[in-house]
Amino acid sequence: MKYYLIVGEASGDLHASNLMKAILEEDHNASFRFLGGDLMKAVGGTCVKHYKELAYMGFIPVLMHLRTIFRNMEICEEDIVAWKPDVVILVDYPGFNLKVAKYLKKHTHIPVFYYISPKIWAWKEYRIKNIKRDVDELFSILPFEVPFYQKHHYQIHYIGNPCVDAVASYRDGRKDSFKAFAQDNGLEESKPVLALLPGSRKQEIKDNLELMLEASSSCKDDYQIVLGAAPGIEPSIYQQYKERHPWVHIVHQQTYRLLNHAEGALVVSGTSTLETCLFRVPQVVCYYTPIGKIISFLKKRILSVRFISLVNLIADREVVKELVADQMKESIIRSELNAILYDTKNRQRMLADYDEIINLLGEPGASQHAAQKMVDLLKTTYHQNQ
Repeated sequence: MKYYLIVGEASGDLHASNLMKAILEEDHNASFRFLGGDLMKAVGGTCVKHYKELAYMGFIPVLMHLRTIFRNMEICEEDIVAWKPDVVILVDYPGFNLKVAKYLKKHTHIPVFYYISPKIWAWKEYRIKNIKRDVDELFSILPFEVPFYQKHHYQIHYIGNPCVDAVASYRDGRKDSFKAFAQDNGLEESKPVLALLPGSRKQEIKDNLELMLEASSSCKDDYQIVLGAAPGIEPSIYQQYKERHPWVHIVHQQTYRLLNHAEGALVVSGTSTLETCLFRVPQVVCYYTPIGKIISFLKKRILSVRFISLVNLIADREVVKELVADQMKESIIRSELNAILYDTKNRQRMLADYDEIINLLGEPGASQHAAQKMVDLLKTTYHQNQ
């Protein structure tokens, strides 16, 4: 069968490439055409446009490139119609993908599948009308999305979470002692590690890392403070912090290895909070912004959810402390650090909550589950032939 995929950023390229590999296991005659990235190219098929030509983040950049964005959308829609795929698979990237879905529903009979659903439960809940109208099947990686969509009388498929797969793959058959990790990175073999994960974007690092370092300095006699550098960020960005805080250690391309050996962590909100949970490392979630009071005001009035971290969202209660906007202060971070590092009862409570979340997420195999379900639906409900 013919599969047309659309992604708009690096994470989508990763998830889509894994999905394509899994589809090939289910459908040996599968052919792919896509708007995607290098990882998808490595699997095979035709790349119509690289996602880097599509990715404009922020209000001003989007406004400045509106003509290009609309033209890319037209190219995509015309290409889909000309190729006549058996299915179009949209991966996250809702601003672009939901408009493509609307066009396809209006002008074609091609089934539209959505993999990694838009986060309309956080804000823009009104988009549910578009999804119900334009998306034939939705595949979710977050268990709490199932009751959310059921509330709106729309059935979706929960297929597991790719983070579970990634962590399981890392741990499978791996024997990495703390001694080896310490020797490879110039650390002391007898002193535990506190991990700092300050985000994967330059602005996140700029907003959060200095505060994280200042707060964690109170623990440096008992713990080695180790900063996990994000891929794609130049080493010089981190070096300026090292010069001001010479006691901090920096490791590159070793985030999972760092989490595997950490006793606690300060983590900027994002996928890393869930990965930290899967490694069963007690954490404090951080998210500072220079306009903290305004963001706190907007958070209470615009966001539809009580939490920002995936850990708390999945549990539907406060498992980890979230220090957001004007709550992100050195004194508060230090207090919460003490709670996860030195309060045994609090640590055990958090780890027990982690185990509940891990159970909710289910077994590894998200890409395989999605591929199996997609191919089965195409053969039965949508009557496509291999």
